[in-house]
Amino acid sequence: MQDVDLKKYPTASGVYLMKEAGGAVLYVGKAKNLRARLRSYFSREGDGRAHIRFLMNKVDSIETIVTDTEKEALILENTLIKKHRPRYNINLRDDKTYVSLRLDLREEFPFLQVVRQVKRDGALYFGPFSSSSAVRETLKEIYRIFPLRHYPMEICRRRRRPCLFYQIGQCSAPCHGHISAEEYNHLVRGVVSLLSGRETEVIDMIRQRMRDASAALRFEEAARLRDQVRAIEETVERQKVWDAGGGDQDIFGLHREGGEVELAVLFIRQGKLIDRRSYNLEWRMDDDELLSSFLQEFYGRDILIPDAVLLPFLPADSDTLSEWLGDRKGKKVALAAPQRGDRRALVEMAGRNALEAFRERGSRREARERVLEEIRDRLQLSRLPQRMECFDISNVQGSFSVGSMVVAIDGEPASEAYRHFRIRTVEGADDYASLREVVRRRLSRGLKEGELPDFILIDGGKGQLAVLSAVLDELGLQERIDIAGIAKSRVISNVRGKAVERSEERFFRPGRKNPVLLRQGGAALFMLERLRDEAHRFAITHHRKVRKKATLRSTLDEVPGVGKARRQLLLKHFGSLKKIRDASLEQLQEVPGLPRQVAEEVHAFLHRSKTPS
Repeated sequence: MQDVDLKKYPTASGVYLMKEAGGAVLYVGKAKNLRARLRSYFSREGDGRAHIRFLMNKVDSIETIVTDTEKEALILENTLIKKHRPRYNINLRDDKTYVSLRLDLREEFPFLQVVRQVKRDGALYFGPFSSSSAVRETLKEIYRIFPLRHYPMEICRRRRRPCLFYQIGQCSAPCHGHISAEEYNHLVRGVVSLLSGRETEVIDMIRQRMRDASAALRFEEAARLRDQVRAIEETVERQKVWDAGGGDQDIFGLHREGGEVELAVLFIRQGKLIDRRSYNLEWRMDDDELLSSFLQEFYGRDILIPDAVLLPFLPADSDTLSEWLGDRKGKKVALAAPQRGDRRALVEMAGRNALEAFRERGSRREARERVLEEIRDRLQLSRLPQRMECFDISNVQGSFSVGSMVVAIDGEPASEAYRHFRIRTVEGADDYASLREVVRRRLSRGLKEGELPDFILIDGGKGQLAVLSAVLDELGLQERIDIAGIAKSRVISNVRGKAVERSEERFFRPGRKNPVLLRQGGAALFMLERLRDEAHRFAITHHRKVRKKATLRSTLDEVPGVGKARRQLLLKHFGSLKKIRDASLEQLQEVPGLPRQVAEEVHAFLHRSKTPS
């Protein structure tokens, strides 16, 4: 972008959008003074960031939006980044990795729910946990100490007897009247205190109830309470306690090396370190803007916001960030860069975690690169397969055909790039034609968007490989993309003919008569097998979902008086078609919003369809 008249841009606060010739947004930024900020991009010295030089070569126009305050600019920037997903902005693609525990005290018998979105709905939230396995471990301890119910009451009450969790002592079965509301409330208060870090309060409460039970000669109850105290004490001993002011804090550490930045986040809740997460960003912007952009993206999602955020340094817009975080949380959030004491030690520890995560990631990256080089050499590819894609087709006797595409970038699965395809032009069980349609659609779009794979792996032998070769010829991509087919191992008789053996996986390449065999048990074979298996899993999972939805829709739609709204009403109430079939007429009539006549029609139709002819 040349000969820019900077005087036409306002000096107010606001947001700027840098666009390429086609109108696509390349970068979104905010500024206290738009003209001054844009001037830095066009100064003789340049912006100073390596990626900006590449960005400015592609910018065709700049659009500005003026706001009244810096906070409004920050909010607008966040909104526009989510809308446009610009290539040169930070984009954290791990929205599904954070889980929290939700407890709604307004319910008669509250229970813990694992959720991925934190809403301001009046319920209590605990976390975040970076993996579902961490939540499972936490819940295992909680249910062992405080046996809350596991499922919604309407589901539990439809059972004839309490569930298995009641049998093993991890549920108190309020659905069947095995515990009073008052006693259940004691359990809930214990869970809240335990998850809030107030273990001493919980232990004192249980010990008092234990003494009362013993004095009343209820020795079995006293023994159960004694076991609860021991379980809590054992759990607390395994946790690392930090004496750094207590409360909920997120601690950020940063490590920069070359063109990469590693950011580590420590989650401290009520003075206890509960989890850690790290992010690798290949970014060359200055640290101030990097940290500010990262915090916006990180807390712009539906996750728990702590009382304080500790940083290695304060970005220039820290006051605006603090105000924005406070609005999202509903109370004040402190942003601080401590210089001494225990809180500074926590920030330094986060920095060491960032360094270790960078080193560990580097070691894994080097190992993966060696594997990719082996794949390139053994299969005689023209380039290193940094972006690998694998396709698979799934159907049952030609019905509900779907295709799947899974992606590995630098040897690691890139789940955000996975895609499903509904087969549009093929009828019946023609896997070759379905594969041709799916690959053509994928590569045609890739040509338009400028994102193509280095290597495509097809689940199949020479036939599937020929289909893929024809599509590449048609699109003129023979020299741009390497391809191979992976054929499942064959079962063959051994030399005596009395037993069977499995042959090795075979890889077929265009122009080569004999298949390529990779070393059994080797990392290269494992990586390609995993890619093939992931494509198959992804296709099968989606196919089952499509088939189930279609079967369910076709069955209920045949019932007179049942349309889309009432179908959803029945499913929401019962959970599945099987449970609707098993429901009595009285249970169907109890569904809120379902007319009595329709309930009778549903019951009659489903039971008539179950009757053998």
